[in-house]
Amino acid sequence: MNLTDRKIVVFGAARGIGRAIAEAFVAEHCDVHAFDRDTQVPPLSGSAQMTGCDVTSYAQVRAVSDSLPCVAHVIFSVGVGSGKSGFPFWNLAPSDWARVLEVNLIGAVNVAHAFAPKLIASGESSLLFLVSVAGQMGSQTDPPYSAAKAGLINFMQCAAKDLAPHGVRVNALSPGMVKTELNESVWRASQATLPPQHRQEYSAWADEKIRRVAPLGRWQEPAEFAAMAVFLASAHARNITGQTINIDGGQVMHS
Repeated sequence: MNLTDRKIVVFGAARGIGRAIAEAFVAEHCDVHAFDRDTQVPPLSGSAQMTGCDVTSYAQVRAVSDSLPCVAHVIFSVGVGSGKSGFPFWNLAPSDWARVLEVNLIGAVNVAHAFAPKLIASGESSLLFLVSVAGQMGSQTDPPYSAAKAGLINFMQCAAKDLAPHGVRVNALSPGMVKTELNESVWRASQATLPPQHRQEYSAWADEKIRRVAPLGRWQEPAEFAAMAVFLASAHARNITGQTINIDGGQVMHS
């Protein structure tokens, strides 16, 4: 993809999709800088280092930006749920919303504000957000999470319009069903409200849900998002901006 030595910043790189994205850019011989609130994870390959950063702190995100003289591509792969189940939304309290919005939406805004000047200075650069199919179809599973990701999709479009005159592209990748800790937390929340005789093991719950919501009927894999992230950073994607790209087995189409 002709990305050798390009400086890449990945937030949420400790595990799951974010980790797969960081590793994919390492494989492309990029200069990868990985950040996560949790650094107690196995080391990344190559020379990439995992450094602590809480995206809800603008001061911390700004310090990361200030420490890097130039940046070509920034990826925000951060997400948390409420840990509770919707159906209906009043199963949650208003107080359950603040943290979810702060991490998923305000964290992304912090990253965009901190890195926009660096991306403008680099030119031919990009900003990529990980969102969710839940943000496109009013998913009741976790209303705060759905609303936060919907807000992030809208903000991505605003940022894409603002940064386009500077040659900076902004897009979003939207997962469906991926085996991550966040996906497991949805399962745990869904089971907590059921009587014991109706509860399911994670694998049975997930397989049933995939058959119900995804026309292709199979899991999406972190490596698929990593491959698309690398493509979107390359010159092959020079005319792609303001887009939400679903890797979801057809889930949004099906809805």
